[in-house]
Amino acid sequence: MAHLPPVDTFDYIVFGGTGDLTMRKLLPALYYRFRDGQIPDDARIIATARSPLSREEYQGRAKQALHDHVAADALEASTVARFIDLLYYVSLNGAEAQSHWSDLKTLLDMKPDSRIRVYYLATSPALYGQICENLSKQGLITDQSRVVLEKPIGTDLQSANAINDSVGQHFPENHIFRIDHYLGKETVQNLIALRFANPVFERLWTSDAIDYVQITAAETVGVEGRGAYYDKSGALRDMIQNHLLQVLCLVAMDPPVSLDADSVRNEKLKVLHALKPIEPSEVAIYTSRGQYMRGKINGQTVGSYVEDLGEGVTSETETFVALKTEILSWRWGNVPFYLRSGKRMAEKCSEVVIQFKAAPWTIFTNRPAPNRLIIRIQPDEGVMLSVSTKDPTPTDSLTLREADINIEFEKAFNIRYPDSYERLLLDVVRGDPILFIRRDEVEAAWKWIDPILQGWSKNEAPLEPYPAGTWGPEGARNLLAQSGHLWHEDMK
Repeated sequence: MAHLPPVDTFDYIVFGGTGDLTMRKLLPALYYRFRDGQIPDDARIIATARSPLSREEYQGRAKQALHDHVAADALEASTVARFIDLLYYVSLNGAEAQSHWSDLKTLLDMKPDSRIRVYYLATSPALYGQICENLSKQGLITDQSRVVLEKPIGTDLQSANAINDSVGQHFPENHIFRIDHYLGKETVQNLIALRFANPVFERLWTSDAIDYVQITAAETVGVEGRGAYYDKSGALRDMIQNHLLQVLCLVAMDPPVSLDADSVRNEKLKVLHALKPIEPSEVAIYTSRGQYMRGKINGQTVGSYVEDLGEGVTSETETFVALKTEILSWRWGNVPFYLRSGKRMAEKCSEVVIQFKAAPWTIFTNRPAPNRLIIRIQPDEGVMLSVSTKDPTPTDSLTLREADINIEFEKAFNIRYPDSYERLLLDVVRGDPILFIRRDEVEAAWKWIDPILQGWSKNEAPLEPYPAGTWGPEGARNLLAQSGHLWHEDMK
């Protein structure tokens, strides 16, 4: 990273500056990029929140966050001190017009208006419009200002449009950066390189060669401290609507005419428009939803979802979802795409599995297993291709055995793989939107998701319990069994 030039000088103003996201992700990401020489010494990171803290008190919290969330060998005392010196704090309620806006305005006015300003809204999406309105009223939006919106953008199409409309009154679309940290993951970005820089894959990237595709994001953790948010969201809104649909778009899109941001996003949008609709009456056929019960993770007993929410609470919120869809295009006709995400699963794993078709006939005594390409998003980022080879065990005939060609990127390139926020935060400063989501993508995703939510609201697909530490409810296996397919873990 150190060979990259620094970005232009900026002010990063973080609303929600004392929150978990800021302390756990944003500040460590900015520190790593500062350590690598990509953030100039005269940049400023200005945190705002309602807590009445002094600058020194906030800097103390930030320093502790670095020690908690940055690798020990990356914490150089002099670098930490220089980074902490970039931090400022303003006690402010961004949603209230009568709050201490003058303090923020005074701080920002110390630097010229030509300086890049990034307003990062690490708050409830319900506050986005009000914060932007207050920024406008206070005269704090300049020609060099950008705003970053954390997901979720709404809970359905109607609320997403309301948020986008309210923010769009004060910022032009090309200055609105809707962040999806999955797009910042190196392995997700590598889907573009893997496909379009390697003709051997792209020429097979069609229904002629591919049997089906799986995209999984599994976690072993429960709701942790996010119960209040998660219970209003659920796995479909929290993971499928944004993260996994974006990964699906990169897997399935046609080659863009260039790596220009709109060229790439135009191709992703075509995929979203081509998704086969799942009508409310069809959710029992094409979806499975579940909620984790008591079980064991790594030998330790863990509680159920409702126990994690608190005593006396009941909930019909799904912590697991699997669904089957198709892309109605010539490239992908009749290829099922299976998407799956859940909490308290057997393993922490995010991956894409491309299952190729079996040979139509074989000359060998034992039929070769179909080739399978596995793109590991996390952990152990890399690519693995399963192939059939001659079994080296002495026999009287030429028999086959599966073997894996395995590339682990961190070992192959001998580098630290950066956190997804590291690139995204500075891409906003650069004004590069390629890894951010355009408004029409948000709308297309919600248009596809809304009918599923409607079907679930009528209990067309009942909520199934599953023990923590497993791969979800039985309905998820049945979803694939209808077509004679298996989830990746069941192939091992």
